[in-house]
Amino acid sequence: MKQALVRLLVGFSLGSGWMLAQTRAVIAIQDARVVTVSGEELPKATIVMRNGLIAEVGVAVNVPAGAWIINGSGLTVYPGFIDALSTWGLPTPPKGGNATPTPPAATTPEPKARGPEDRPQTFSFERAADLVTPADSRIEAARAAGFTTAATYPNRGIFHGLGAMIDLAGERGRDMVLIQPIGQQISFRQAGFGRSGFPGSLMGNISYVRQLFLDLDQYQQAKQIYNSNPTANRRPEYDHALEGLDESPRVLLPAEQWQQIDRMLNFGPELKKPFLLYGLHEAYERVEQLKQAKIPLLVSLKWPEKPKDADPNEAPSFRELTIRDKAPSVPGLLAKAGVHFAFYSDGLETASDLKKALKKALDAGLSRADAIRALTLNAAEIYGAADRLGAIEKGKIANLVVMKGDAFDDKTTVEYVFVDGQQFQPSKELQKEPAANGEKKPGTPAEGMDQ
Repeated sequence: MKQALVRLLVGFSLGSGWMLAQTRAVIAIQDARVVTVSGEELPKATIVMRNGLIAEVGVAVNVPAGAWIINGSGLTVYPGFIDALSTWGLPTPPKGGNATPTPPAATTPEPKARGPEDRPQTFSFERAADLVTPADSRIEAARAAGFTTAATYPNRGIFHGLGAMIDLAGERGRDMVLIQPIGQQISFRQAGFGRSGFPGSLMGNISYVRQLFLDLDQYQQAKQIYNSNPTANRRPEYDHALEGLDESPRVLLPAEQWQQIDRMLNFGPELKKPFLLYGLHEAYERVEQLKQAKIPLLVSLKWPEKPKDADPNEAPSFRELTIRDKAPSVPGLLAKAGVHFAFYSDGLETASDLKKALKKALDAGLSRADAIRALTLNAAEIYGAADRLGAIEKGKIANLVVMKGDAFDDKTTVEYVFVDGQQFQPSKELQKEPAANGEKKPGTPAEGMDQ
């Protein structure tokens, strides 16, 4: 009777779209296929996790007494997937609003700008690490797709703020933060201030970004001069916008179209900081240039498609059709050229949408191994986190996804997800594609574990 009640409660929670989370000191996945990414694939191996880290991985591994054992026969273990540019974990935007999350009340409001010197649309000082919350409803769906980690950034203004690498689990926001800051994302917004509208145009945006980095260079020099002889020099005025920019280890520049790619490849070196490009749907036009540039790329998984509210009588242009057709081939072309890239979700929030987007890249020429690497080790390397994330190795954080079937196949399911060693069982309901009428299909409870 007692066992039946437990099964009923577990089945109810999983069938309702919830995730079962458990934390145990020592967990072992036994006799599973292990895709390490950084090394050779292990057809039948054991992984031991202890206190949130991978303690052992290999063929001849002794399982500690008292460990919680998962029978991995017929299962495949991958490193947890990483979203390389995201807003996951941050306050979500209001329904019907734009993509800019509503900041918490404690966030510093944008000051009224009287001119460029007042730093319009600049939130370079804002920290994702201070905003992140486990209450974000998108996190559960992300885990159901195999994601355990995200490089998450605030999303407003031209200078978004300081991003953070976070794990997609934790009791409090601060429990989720792995590394911060990891970079400064820049977007070109078509809104300005005052009668001039500056910097509402593309030229105004670029000139404003250039000016802010020139100001940063002067600001750094002024501080250095003052610190070398404070008794003989005037103290530089504190500028929190420039301080945030100074603290950014890298800059993310938008490059969706081939013209933007050309522009940012020329503009990036001016900033005198490491930079990378994001977007890249028209990179099929510029593969050789990107190879020569030797900079990291973040490729959007939100492939161009016909808008759902488009006029059915309006024929798309030849260019639009070409971009829709060729954009999913970009990852495969970059991989073959040896270009270092990772994927990001770009607003895709359901497990089925993320899987379909990845499968589309595979169908367009990307190998499964390169796809997995772009979701794991490549993302970790781009952000300087490969010493703790992105591969299944002893000593790394126990972020794992356990699947029944090969990653991205239609019938493959995510059976378990481990984030910092915390165990989740994603409901099958979250992994299914919503029904045509918008209602979710009924979920299937996940199978139990062996002890």
